[in-house]
Amino acid sequence: MNTPIVDFVAAYAASGAARFHMPGHKGVSRLGCEPLDITEIDGADVLYGADGIIRESEENATALFGSAHTFYSTEGSSLCIKAMLALVASTTKKGERVRILAARNAHKAFLYAAALLNLDVVWLYPKEKSHLCACPITAADVSAALVSQKKKIHAVYLTSPDYLGQTQDVKGIADACHAAELPLLVDNAHGAYLAFTEENAHPLTLGADLCCDSAHKTLPVLTGGAYLHVSKNAPESFLEGARNALALFASTSPSYLILQSLDLCNRELAEGYRERLAQCIRTVRSLKRSLAPFGINAEPSEPLKLVLNAHTLGLRGDELAAHLKSQNVVIEFADRQFAVLMFTPDNTDVEFSVLYDALLTLHRRAPLRENAPTPTKARAALSIRDAIFAASEIVPVEEAEGRICAAPLVSCPPAVPIVISGEVIKKDAATALTYYGSKTVRVVKRAVPASLCSPIAGFRDP
Repeated sequence: MNTPIVDFVAAYAASGAARFHMPGHKGVSRLGCEPLDITEIDGADVLYGADGIIRESEENATALFGSAHTFYSTEGSSLCIKAMLALVASTTKKGERVRILAARNAHKAFLYAAALLNLDVVWLYPKEKSHLCACPITAADVSAALVSQKKKIHAVYLTSPDYLGQTQDVKGIADACHAAELPLLVDNAHGAYLAFTEENAHPLTLGADLCCDSAHKTLPVLTGGAYLHVSKNAPESFLEGARNALALFASTSPSYLILQSLDLCNRELAEGYRERLAQCIRTVRSLKRSLAPFGINAEPSEPLKLVLNAHTLGLRGDELAAHLKSQNVVIEFADRQFAVLMFTPDNTDVEFSVLYDALLTLHRRAPLRENAPTPTKARAALSIRDAIFAASEIVPVEEAEGRICAAPLVSCPPAVPIVISGEVIKKDAATALTYYGSKTVRVVKRAVPASLCSPIAGFRDP
């Protein structure tokens, strides 16, 4: 597969041209990448008006993923999430408030998009919630929620896989959405590689209308590289408006280093990647099997994650992570309960061996019986937009009960808010904030003028 962006930049760097254009480093090496770091010069195409080498490269990605078109982002899935919601908003009638039915474990980028676009969100809660990152729902849950709504829902939004590697029944939920003549949007940030597994479990294949992938999370792409996929079955307006929707929120100076990385990734995906991925998945499965006799049992997850419940080993997740770091093994994420490790075909056999040995040297204790607090449904006092843009202050968590959450203070990873902007912080939410390590929370200042608050659609007291 050809690599038009890589080839253009390489030829330009080799030309020795006098650079009287941005960037200011003029191609002089300091980090080593500067000769290949260019801007939208003549011949380099324009990302948000692509009709040259970027368009050609995106068409390569489109063929690989089987979309109507795959658009590049150099600002991660966060940009793509905003674009997906903007596309839904663009299809609504003038004066009609956009309402999204969304699983509760949405990334904070989803909240920021809702604030910027002034959307209302109706939250889907699981029947049993076990962790902040998890929100297992079914097609029946979605159908029931849609029937229960008195006001129109304009789209359904899922996160799958989530940070703990759990996946939703995307096909069943897509069928439920389409039966209701609604588009399904999926945050597939952790699952770009799923298009290349033996069964092709990518959300696009399973029926999603719009889907974003963080290519850099699981594919050989520089940090910030992502895709916005538009399905062949999506409304024509989504395809026509996608590039403008991305441009609405994006920088006008996209990284050509990231664009080259996305471009080169196409060749890697086309040339033997499926075989390398299959081998990596087999190696991860073998690792999990070899650890089980020692009482180190992996939680169910998508194939490229190893999720360990540290409590079963008598440890906290952060203690497990610290032990592994002492053995020169750095993992993706840990909280009080879980440790999450991510693999790709670029992990070597030596690295797998080092990890195996490090896990076997754990000093285990009696299992912990600690359960993560799970906040119950909350009441919204303000819309997400009003809360995020309201005057706010930071208070200790122990003083937050009864206050209205403003912009969520949540680390990334996992970037899943415990309390949503606009919601009243209840005692169980404050307990959860403390459990997950939050010492402070940003709340709306007490005096909120009535003129600031817009009507909230779709929210009900639990």
